[in-house]
Amino acid sequence: MTYIEFVQGFVNNQPQGAPIYTNKIADALAGTYGLEKKKAAAAAAVAVKRIMTGGFIPDLRFYQKGIYYRTASTPFGETGINKEQLIANKYLIHDNGYETGLGLLHSLGLTSQMPNEHTIATNAAKDCVRYDRRLDVSVCPPKTHINAENKAYLQVLDALDIMDNAPVDADNPYGILAEHIRQNGLSYETLLYYADKYYNRRTIINLAHTTSFKEKTN
Repeated sequence: MTYIEFVQGFVNNQPQGAPIYTNKIADALAGTYGLEKKKAAAAAAVAVKRIMTGGFIPDLRFYQKGIYYRTASTPFGETGINKEQLIANKYLIHDNGYETGLGLLHSLGLTSQMPNEHTIATNAAKDCVRYDRRLDVSVCPPKTHINAENKAYLQVLDALDIMDNAPVDADNPYGILAEHIRQNGLSYETLLYYADKYYNRRTIINLAHTTSFKEKTN
């Protein structure tokens, strides 16, 4: 099997709309043919280019450098790439981030207002807030480095941190958060530790309000 035939098979096995990364194709080539990383990357790039120019996979589309996708025809035109998956792969994968802002409050049931844009707290944001125009999402740095152990705690504390300045319209927001904490098995002691270390006094006060509903949710 030639490299082009291998890449064709790889691409055809991807769901329509799913991002197809040339570095992932290169990894597959390297593993199958025992190629060095640099040679595999070059082979992948050449194979994808020939597939595109030759029209060997008619539904294959270019998104941006290193990223392709398979489209589908509908009565309204061609379908695009799955942007939610792109966002997840770029900012959320491997416990690298989480949704925050108004989108978080809406998902928790604290506000009925739908966000105009979504905000992601992510380690990939470095030290500044910025807007990713291509993916239509704002990204911001977290209070501390996100990992699998602290992600759920930081997300709750973010909600407590911003709720006073957000259009919260739930009847019992602290009770809702207390139930969320209970259902996810989070520790109030750990929440207080992170709140005291990385957040402000108002967040700690709001956490105290939530604690008052602790027994009512048990």
